[in-house]
Parts: sequence; C-alpha cells; structure tokens
Amino acid sequence: MQIQSAEFKCSNTRTDKLPPPVLPEYAFIGRSNVGKSSLINMLTQRKGLAKTSQTPGKTQLINHFLINQNWYLVDLPGYGYAKTSRTNRGEWERFIRYYLKNRESLQCVFVLIDSRLEPQRVDLDFCFWLGEQGIPFVLVFTKADKQSRLKTAQNVEKFKKALLQYFEEIPQEFVTSSEEKLGREELLEFIGGINERFVSPI
Repeated sequence: MQIQSAEFKCSNTRTDKLPPPVLPEYAFIGRSNVGKSSLINMLTQRKGLAKTSQTPGKTQLINHFLINQNWYLVDLPGYGYAKTSRTNRGEWERFIRYYLKNRESLQCVFVLIDSRLEPQRVDLDFCFWLGEQGIPFVLVFTKADKQSRLKTAQNVEKFKKALLQYFEEIPQEFVTSSEEKLGREELLEFIGGINERFVSPI
C-alpha cells in the first residue's frame, strides 16, 4: 500500500467527539519513549505528522490522522508515564481503555515494544488486558537499529515466551526501525489487507 495523503484530523479525550466510526482505525500505543511518534512519521513519510518529544508521555490525547482519505491511524497516549500525576494517569487510562473497548471501527491495536529491553511487566500486562477484552492486537518491536539483529531476535523471543504463559497463540509481530524504515512495507501491507475486508459498522 502506498501512502498518498496523511492529515491530522482531531485530538480528543472525549470519545463522543471522535470522527464518525465509518472508516477502519488502527491504534498505536506503547510505553512512553518507545518511539511511537517516530514510527508513525516513518510509516506515513510525513516528518512532522506526529509530534516527537524528549519528554516521555507528551501525547495526552487521542489523535486521529486520516490516511489516503479511507482509514485512520490513531495515536494514543502512552502507558507508564514518567512525569505526570496519578490523577491524570488514571483519567488517561480510563478514556484510553474506554476507546479501545467501545470504538466500533477499531480494527487492530499496534502495541509498540522497545526491542532493546527484556520483557517489561507494563507491556505484558497491557497485552494481557487486550486479550481478556478480546481486542485484536499485534506486536511492533521498535528501535531494532540500536542493536544487533541477534539481540533483537533474542528479546522478541523472550517477550513471546512470556506471553505464552497466558496466550495459546502469539499475535503477529513486526520488527521495525524508524531510522532505517525497517518493517514499513510489512505494516502497511498488513493494514491494507484488513482494509480490503472492512465493512462499515454504520
């Protein structure tokens, strides 16, 4: 799939103010500082589409980007915020989970995992919650250019092994690098395949 256009549409904390759920949506989420904004910009080939920041937890809203006029890429606030109050953290978590559980047009959640790290409990817990809710998701391992392929492969296998404690089958995984554009074609092909089968809930 080729990206012909990508435009910011809206930011919200209220799900009743989101765009009508008539187009397929793909939500991107992960721990703070996992490289989510860089990955979104790499996928869309729009350098400043998603705002990158040196401050973890910068994204605090549900951000909708309309891609090719026929699907939405949704940038969600990260979990595991480094610098925010417990009250704000709780509020964000509530509206994120409400969105994930109730958005009719949501097709898949892309859970971003830092490939340089051993399995993190916060990532595993979020995957377990998605599984419990029956929300489709895939794993996207980021920053693969920061280490050897062998080390990345080892960490991916460790994460999958940890998931097998609770899942009978492991979700599909992608290994990516925003710097090297690794995984871009595979991710877009995956989204394109779902788009072809999409039927509007409205």
